[in-house]
Amino acid sequence: MKTSYLFLAEGFEEIEALSTVDVMRRAGMEVYTVSITSDKQVKGANGVTVIADKTISDIDADDAEWLIVPGGMPGATNLASCGKLSDMLSVQWNKQGKIAAICAAPAVVLGPLGIVRGQDCTCYPSFKDDLVSAGGQYMDMRVVESGNLITANGPSSALLFAFAIVANTLGPDVASSVASGMLV
Repeated sequence: MKTSYLFLAEGFEEIEALSTVDVMRRAGMEVYTVSITSDKQVKGANGVTVIADKTISDIDADDAEWLIVPGGMPGATNLASCGKLSDMLSVQWNKQGKIAAICAAPAVVLGPLGIVRGQDCTCYPSFKDDLVSAGGQYMDMRVVESGNLITANGPSSALLFAFAIVANTLGPDVASSVASGMLV
């Protein structure tokens, strides 16, 4: 199993980021939180400060299993403005690598990179028009899996999003086992 990375920027949605990392680690996946700046301390949209495992300059995502972008505002906008992250996401997508995004991120981060073009996906409802403008096929669902892309619509879907990532990587039985252990 390869390493996965979940990227953090000021204003990220805490539930989306931390629930995803928690579930992936419970499943035995190697996943690291990554600050897109040189500062490992990143303040979320609701004032929770997290110390990232790594900074973006510390990682080499060339062989990553998943690149994951949470939503939250202005977190998604801040992620989208990070050229190094945009390059990593584009390279991952072009080599048919796995990408997951939730809330505003499918539209705000992935849309401008062309990653959602022609893909069934979802996002936070107020970003639907942006997603469609970027060529995404908007689905009014909590979680949508389309090939190597998993998207989800917002904070209340964070656990379902994480279980989808685990199921895609390790199989539905592992995802179900983790969910059961969490009383889901």
